[in-house]
Amino acid sequence: ASCCFLPSVVKPHLCCAVSQSGCNPFAQTGRSKLQNKRASVNQQIIKQMRMRAGAENLLKATSNNKVKEMVLLELSYVNSNLQLLMGQLEGLNSSVEVYQNTQETANIPLIALGLKETKDIDFSTLFKDFILEHYSEDGNSFEDEIADLMDLRQACRTPSRDEAGVELLAKYFSHLPLMESRFFSPSRQTGIFFTWYDSFTGVPLCQQNLSLEKASVLFNMAALYSQIGTRSDRQTIAGLEEAISSFQKSSGILNHLKETHTHTPSYDMSPAMLSMLIRMMLAQAQECLFEKTALPGIRNQFYSLMKMAQEAAKVSEIYDQLHQSMIQTPIKDNVPFFWSTMSQVKTNHYRSMAHYFAASALLDHQLSLSDDEDQQEKTLSQVYDRLPEGRSPLDILKRKDERERIGKAHIRRAILGHEEALRIFGLCHHLNKLEALQEILKASHQRSLNKCSENEDEEEFTDYTEAPDIISKTEHKAEMEVPATTKVKVTDFFQRLGPLSVFSAKQRWTAPRTIHLCPEDRDLGFTLKGETPVQVVSLDPLCRAAADGLKESDYIVAVGDTDCKWMGVSDVMRLLKDVDEEGIDIQVISIMDSNPPMPTKSATFCGNLPKTYSMICLAYDDDDKNPKSRKVTKKSSFLSWGLKNRLKSASTLSLPTADHSGALPWNKPCPTFPSSSTYNDSALY
Repeated sequence: ASCCFLPSVVKPHLCCAVSQSGCNPFAQTGRSKLQNKRASVNQQIIKQMRMRAGAENLLKATSNNKVKEMVLLELSYVNSNLQLLMGQLEGLNSSVEVYQNTQETANIPLIALGLKETKDIDFSTLFKDFILEHYSEDGNSFEDEIADLMDLRQACRTPSRDEAGVELLAKYFSHLPLMESRFFSPSRQTGIFFTWYDSFTGVPLCQQNLSLEKASVLFNMAALYSQIGTRSDRQTIAGLEEAISSFQKSSGILNHLKETHTHTPSYDMSPAMLSMLIRMMLAQAQECLFEKTALPGIRNQFYSLMKMAQEAAKVSEIYDQLHQSMIQTPIKDNVPFFWSTMSQVKTNHYRSMAHYFAASALLDHQLSLSDDEDQQEKTLSQVYDRLPEGRSPLDILKRKDERERIGKAHIRRAILGHEEALRIFGLCHHLNKLEALQEILKASHQRSLNKCSENEDEEEFTDYTEAPDIISKTEHKAEMEVPATTKVKVTDFFQRLGPLSVFSAKQRWTAPRTIHLCPEDRDLGFTLKGETPVQVVSLDPLCRAAADGLKESDYIVAVGDTDCKWMGVSDVMRLLKDVDEEGIDIQVISIMDSNPPMPTKSATFCGNLPKTYSMICLAYDDDDKNPKSRKVTKKSSFLSWGLKNRLKSASTLSLPTADHSGALPWNKPCPTFPSSSTYNDSALY
């Protein structure tokens, strides 16, 4: 039996080196250049938005007509620049060629997500102050731990495009809950601003809690898996399996992000956008499954061809569903035109392939005495949902003229579909850069034309029979897969502070007190319980320790010069049992019961684009490296920059400021901004 192979083209070989601890940010690889351009465009967008905010405020404040004319002219110039920058960002999201496999043979290109960009953060000063104030420890003794955390975050900005890169992101993601428990109190703000840029709009978003940080790291894990999938060698079974697994893992992480971070104030992580991205990853996984089935060669037999027709129809159906989700509001406003066009091209291309396979099965194979008539009839009835009026599957199989008529109708639909795919391909200038895709589309079109000419009869009258639709069906459906790497076991950088069950940011305790223990008849006057740290129970109120200030339920944190925060009862008793007559000093703390008022929720929401930005981000200078000077001043005219006239909503949020002095009382609520302009939920989700 002969084989029908899928068209492919040849491209030159390139290579890219990666590092286990994160790529060199100065390496001149195609991917790093693209990411650097993205960062540059994001900075330019911030600059233009600041200029627009200032111009709008001036327009409100002035009554001079001449000044208003000048401001309006400036606004039109700034808005034009913003549109150009948004176009550049769309072009970066459309640059799929740098993510593709660089082996000798290339398939139809796949789409990879770009990594979200973020700003550098200096944890050093604020964490040291918090350790000193909250944990009564010397913050300078934790310089190495803070440096390790900052190095890990910095490495996550340029992860290698392999499993080591994913594990690097997963490691940092696993550290975030530990960092949150150690340093992010529910009763006060830390003054640390986490800033991330929207991957589709370039709009900066900023929060003082770790919600945005967690969501953005998850998004980048999914993006990295999509890049691994697009780079896989799809001319080998192993490469296709890697691509399938990567896209399924990417969709699984995106779905996990959608379910666990439902109110992330970023357009690229809104539920509607994440749903679309999940569809896209699964569509590409299904496409790779189809290629895996076709890679060994498609046997030129009736059953094999009909099976491949249904498999191709399944890929076309999924891409059609993806395209429908891309053109829905509010997704269509910011999805790159390249993406929606590519989904249309693939919808028509794979639908045409389905009709080509069906035509080949009917035209190249006539029912013979050795064939299983019942089996072929059953196969044909499962391929078609409906048949032309007056025809049955058995009629088509037995009657040569009917078989040829339906087969030619299929090949005509295949030709029309390929022509439509080529027409749509020409509409997008970003697609025109993909020569490999164009060659594959032209080769598929020519193959259908050749099949048509082989079965053309000049004496035959024109037949207008329309080919029936092919029912989509697959034996291997792409499914979401949550990788195990999302949960990596890590060692807390700040474990020297003590067990999290006691020594966390949400707990409050007294400063360590020194108690002098002198045993009386080898009796200390109390017993110990608990795991780590141990707790004082059954305290004799008349013993010397009680007179010296020891209280019931106190935690022992040190015995002599030995830190015992992580010691159990047996270890602490071993230190205390050999106390001589002079006694020994112990350090104890008491947990304080309090219910401080909850601060206003820290979040920055965006309205509809392109006239949006993060208000906190724009309030301080990027070049200001002194964290203590990064205080957002109260500017009511800046905060009410013009959404009130266009957006109506009953929901408003207050944005809390940060107190860097370290002298904020425990029970005093943080000062907050006045309520910002209301925003429209439908504009974001």
